[in-house]
Amino acid sequence: MSQENNKDLQGAACSPADCASCSSNCSSNLTQGNTPNTITLTMEDDTEVACAILTVFPLDKKEYIALLPLDDQGKNNDGEVFLYAFSKTEQGDPILANIEDDDEYKAATEAFDTILENARKDEAAGVPIEE
Repeated sequence: MSQENNKDLQGAACSPADCASCSSNCSSNLTQGNTPNTITLTMEDDTEVACAILTVFPLDKKEYIALLPLDDQGKNNDGEVFLYAFSKTEQGDPILANIEDDDEYKAATEAFDTILENARKDEAAGVPIEE
C-alpha cells in the first residue's frame, strides 16, 4: 500500500453520507477545491486501486478503516466500500489487514452502516461535517 496524500488518515475530507452510497457521479468535493485523502492499494493480482479514505472508526478495542475505491476519474459509481482492520506502526505508518473472521467483518460492517446512517441524519439536519 502506498499513500498518495500525506495527510492524517483520520482527517478524511469525504463524508460517507456524500460519497459511499452516491451513484450520481457528482464531483462536488473536488469542484470545491477539496482533495479527499486517498491511498493506493495493491491487490492480490498486483493491480492498484486508488481509494478515498472515508473514516477510521473504533470497534471492540480495534480500529477499522472504510475506503471508497475510485475509478480513473476519481469517482465511485457503485457505492462499494472496502473495510480493513487498521493500525499504525510505531513511526505512525498505516497498516491495513484483511478481516478474516466472518463475525468480526459483520460487526465492522454494522458499525460502518451506523456511522453512515448517522452522517446521513446529520446532513439532513444541517449539522456541519467534521473535517
